[in-house]
Amino acid sequence: MADFGGSDLDAFRTEARDWIEANFPKSLKGKGGMMMREERTEPTPDMDAWRKAMGEKGWGVPTWPTQYGGGGLTPAHARIIQQELGRVGAYNPIGGMGVMMFGPTLLEYGTEAQKQQHIPPIVRGELQWCQGFSEPGAGSDLASLQTRAEDMGDHYIVNGQKIWTSGAQWAQWCFCLVRTDTTKKHEGISFVLFPMDTPGVEVRPIPLIAGNSPFCETFLTNVRVEKDQVVGPVNGGWTVAKRLLQHERSGLSGAGGGGGGGRSLVKLAKEYVGTDEAGRLADSDLRTRVIMNEIDGRAFQLTALRAMAESKANAGPSAATSIMKNAGTRWMQDRAELTIELMGHQGLGWEGDDFTAEELAAVRGWLGGKATTIYGGSQEVQNNIISKRILGLPDPK
Repeated sequence: MADFGGSDLDAFRTEARDWIEANFPKSLKGKGGMMMREERTEPTPDMDAWRKAMGEKGWGVPTWPTQYGGGGLTPAHARIIQQELGRVGAYNPIGGMGVMMFGPTLLEYGTEAQKQQHIPPIVRGELQWCQGFSEPGAGSDLASLQTRAEDMGDHYIVNGQKIWTSGAQWAQWCFCLVRTDTTKKHEGISFVLFPMDTPGVEVRPIPLIAGNSPFCETFLTNVRVEKDQVVGPVNGGWTVAKRLLQHERSGLSGAGGGGGGGRSLVKLAKEYVGTDEAGRLADSDLRTRVIMNEIDGRAFQLTALRAMAESKANAGPSAATSIMKNAGTRWMQDRAELTIELMGHQGLGWEGDDFTAEELAAVRGWLGGKATTIYGGSQEVQNNIISKRILGLPDPK
């Protein structure tokens, strides 16, 4: 259990609180990191120091195995770390696709050599990963992908195009689905890894309505992929990819799309709309919608914690992540809409001194959050998974 020895949660909370107080730079209070930024900002010395401290401690991924640099803690201890970070306005600086999707998948399907190579840099927050899954002709029907990997003996040569490659312009490595057998659909796909500076990799960012974007087109022309960078069996990549997508949906159910930052909608409403003589919002319909969204949010967060605990007990996420992804992204989109409504014309600013940073972030969050019900598998894809794998319904004839 890291370097704390005992199993008493109260003692661990005290130790965690003291360590965070001693190591978290006060200048970063309230400046939580995002998985995907619209713009990449250069880290400050305090940001670098905080990332290094959490990385060396292994608390960025507290439940990952200690042999790869993780914390080796239980989910209960991980929740305490999260609570103590929140108590002082701190954030976890170790994140991104390496933590949310690729790392947990590699821990399950990777070889020991692959784990030793890739997991420690993820734990320390030293590398960024991107996802080469979707293609112009293979979005919701991902298994129709056509990016081809040709066997050259001791390596593969990959040619094709990926799209919506989040963070590709900043990433150092890519986990990618390629076709290694053209005679089969799902059973002809392999899961490979390659550095983004490999010759033949070209990235073109895609501007979105929210402004700058993390989404990119990625072109692969005669890209060399070493055979020791195939995760799982050749032609067995679909099984690996499905597991990774469960991890992605689990993360997306709690990510992005909630304009207005972490502030309570009730506080925003009182600030922008005002109250009656009883201290309530005068508009009863608006008051009801705000409170219902707050209740929905709290119910979702508690359910997500329970689902997370169950996934740990059952050795990983299940098809239930599709329910959580649908519920979480819909709730956050509703919250973003309410935020803009509460702010009125101040919630529609794009630039200028007439708008606060929070107001400008709200409109970008509202626009950017429209994508959350599409990426990671659309609402319709999730509904199909729920109907087949949870409810056991037959395919429609």
